[in-house]
Amino acid sequence: MSTNTQTLDQEAVGTYLRDHLPGFDSDFEVQKFETGQSNPTFLLKTTAGNYVLRRKPPGMLLKSAHAVDREFRVQKALSETEVPVAKMHLLCEDDTVIGSSFYVMDHVVGRNITNPVMPDLDPAARRDVIQEMNRVLACLHQVDIDAVGLSDFGPPGNYFERQLGRWTKQYRASEIEVIPEMNELIAALESAMPADDGQRGLVHGDYRIDNMIFAADGPDCRAVLDWELSTIGHPYADLAGVIMQWQMPPGDEGRGLAGIDRAALGLPSDHAFVDSYCQRRGLDGIDGFGFYLSFSFFRMGAILQGVLKRAMDGNASNPERAIKLGGFVSRFARSGLDALNKNL
Repeated sequence: MSTNTQTLDQEAVGTYLRDHLPGFDSDFEVQKFETGQSNPTFLLKTTAGNYVLRRKPPGMLLKSAHAVDREFRVQKALSETEVPVAKMHLLCEDDTVIGSSFYVMDHVVGRNITNPVMPDLDPAARRDVIQEMNRVLACLHQVDIDAVGLSDFGPPGNYFERQLGRWTKQYRASEIEVIPEMNELIAALESAMPADDGQRGLVHGDYRIDNMIFAADGPDCRAVLDWELSTIGHPYADLAGVIMQWQMPPGDEGRGLAGIDRAALGLPSDHAFVDSYCQRRGLDGIDGFGFYLSFSFFRMGAILQGVLKRAMDGNASNPERAIKLGGFVSRFARSGLDALNKNL
């Protein structure tokens, strides 16, 4: 039984899948993806086709984190909707197989775009990709959660109030040293909490371009990936998450668009992206967007603090990258404070 997040017990996986996954090839290769910082993810290459295995890390983990069972359930539920997802094959919740629960899905062939600048594309192609990203996000937020069996996928009530409480607890559980900016941001968000406007639907929780697979030869989205943080909540959280990412520095670290001449590259402004989204959903606009953007910065800071804590505890999927990411927590907190009183 493997307890190493960097490797997979190939013999145990092969035995299990031959018994539980019809048509699974007895001879297969395993390759670990560099992405999948939270839940280690592996490519299973067989002569009949390729699969992806995504597992919960072994060891002591924060409560409610690394919920691969929720990832499996939501993607399976979306299979008949307009939201593109990979085909789900099976969920194994028996920890004795490889040391933690896991699921297996189809490997979706296409492009994974990690840099929103998309330097290898021309302006028209960039525009088409971002419009597709916008379209899929609006489709996600219009999913009938009752019809797909996800009405119980998250509790009722004020989503942002609930999420602020949850991520504050997660942050405190991962806290290694006091970060004054995070404490200030938590207090500011508590004071600025908007009233619940009644919007309630499925949210992805980490919607960004590098969590999508696009067609190899066009802008069509083939699958949205990494549903670990999905829940029933407020759609503006996903929308603000996109804008938050774009306000980060460009390059491999920030993967943002700060300081980029977007018009010259065919990329929309933050305001234009939000307007397109509102048009697709039939909304007149969004008041107080600064709060939603600020919350997104806070939550990402709390997530990165958890990544750092796992590295310190020896449970990180990529320890060196985890430590590096953990150093950005105070930067996200400062950005959250700056965003709180601004609108697009």
